[in-house]
Amino acid sequence: QVRLVESGGGTVQAGGSLRVSCVASGRDFSGYIMGWFRQAPGKNRDFVGSIDWNYGTEFYAGSVKGRFTISRDSAKNTVYLQMNSLTPEDTAVYYCATRWVGESRWYWGQGTQVTVSS
Repeated sequence: QVRLVESGGGTVQAGGSLRVSCVASGRDFSGYIMGWFRQAPGKNRDFVGSIDWNYGTEFYAGSVKGRFTISRDSAKNTVYLQMNSLTPEDTAVYYCATRWVGESRWYWGQGTQVTVSS
């Protein structure tokens, strides 16, 4: 059974940085895509970025490209989201998710709150 546990959220001032982590367990994640999504109050859950577990190929939403970086540590089964140059518009609950490359269903973590103060 896939389990994803996020950590590292918190409050940071605008212009600051924060790194959130996601520990994945329950299976071999070879062939899986690891994604980060976020949901602000009253808004839809939006794609932030993703990384291919095997090859490390990264994709980012336009709103975060150049500011956010996703990486993985295969030995620790952990995916990271490094967020720089944060703005209040980045305030949201950040969710880790995973899916097999050949499927559309995502498995979700519980989320971690990131708040950027102005």
